[in-house]
Amino acid sequence: MASFNPFRRRPGPNRPPAAAQAAAHTKTLAPAPGAATWLLSSQARWGARSYHRLAEEGYRRNVVAHRCVRLIAECAAAVPLTLSAGTTRAADDHPVRRLLAEPNPQTGGTAFLETVHAQLQIGGNAFIEAMADADGRPRALYPLRPDRVRVVPGPAGWPRAYDYQVDGRTRRLPVAETRGRRPVLHLKTYHPLDDQYGLSPLDAAAFGVDVHNAAVAWNKGLLDNAARPSGALVFDPGDGRPATLSEDQVQRLKAELAEQYQGGGNAGRPFLLEGGLKWQPMALTPADMDFMELKHSAARDIALAFGVPPMLLGIPGDNTYANYQEANRAFWRLTLLPLVARTLDSLSRWLSGWYGERLALAADRNALPALAADQEALWRRVAAAPFLTVNEQRAQLGLDPLPGGDRLPGTPPDAD
Repeated sequence: MASFNPFRRRPGPNRPPAAAQAAAHTKTLAPAPGAATWLLSSQARWGARSYHRLAEEGYRRNVVAHRCVRLIAECAAAVPLTLSAGTTRAADDHPVRRLLAEPNPQTGGTAFLETVHAQLQIGGNAFIEAMADADGRPRALYPLRPDRVRVVPGPAGWPRAYDYQVDGRTRRLPVAETRGRRPVLHLKTYHPLDDQYGLSPLDAAAFGVDVHNAAVAWNKGLLDNAARPSGALVFDPGDGRPATLSEDQVQRLKAELAEQYQGGGNAGRPFLLEGGLKWQPMALTPADMDFMELKHSAARDIALAFGVPPMLLGIPGDNTYANYQEANRAFWRLTLLPLVARTLDSLSRWLSGWYGERLALAADRNALPALAADQEALWRRVAAAPFLTVNEQRAQLGLDPLPGGDRLPGTPPDAD
């Protein structure tokens, strides 16, 4: 264990680079990449906001953000779909149904949509490329990694092409339509300050992710160092020593503090003191600072950004909903169905250009178990409405009209 001696000779020009850097930047700490830092720091440090950093620090290293992204992507991809061509429901063997069931040879339909929705949650953008066959119809759909796609703006500021970069090569995909067919579909969430790219929920939740990761790193550091709290070094002159430390001694102590005792990895490390130095506990203990509640608060902020009720994630302290079923219904109504509707609307308009007919993809709400209670209440209300015709009742339930159904229930067929 290294010891502190303020009167030890300061190292010369061959001082280790890490110590020199710590002495020059005594307020910069790094307990974990992208984590917030409080100890001996004048301000918190937050992680970068690139797609790679969001995916690394949020999706890969934060359990709450990871679960939110997975929950939204998996549930949204599993929603049963209906397809209409024009004003009638499309047949089960419609080419679009087959295409969405098997978008490409490597990916099934559920995995394809799960990838698209996960990319929207992590980066706010999703890009889908269509490969055409000899007849000019899409034979395969491929999701492109958002961090590899760059929007090329035109003279008016709107996108004129997309550059897809992989393995040091760049492939340009035009935006211009050929007979109504666009090779790339760009899905994005709303961004108030950017015309080209979307703003992801994970970006909005990044502060909560940083705090949550920092709390985890800090607690881990305390456990690694016998859970001892932090404190301060106090210089007690005596035995003929000067009343104050010299500038060189102060700088050396700062450097050694930064190298050996600051950051989540060194949290609670005990001091070995000499040369008139005394240890003065000054920081709050982990129980006083209540890191567990800090973690739960940050976790609730992350869940709020994604629109996931904390009750579904097992986060304590949230009593917004009376029970799990109510929270689950709110999750489907307020988060999943609007997300699926936006995605399917964009897919419908994009594929309509390829097939030359008006296509409409929609979520089949009648087939969702999570909304069974809502559907049952709707059925009762519609059935108890004698002023609606049979086809009007079926339209309320999302069903196709029936021949002869334009009359009120109980009316004889010849009453017209």
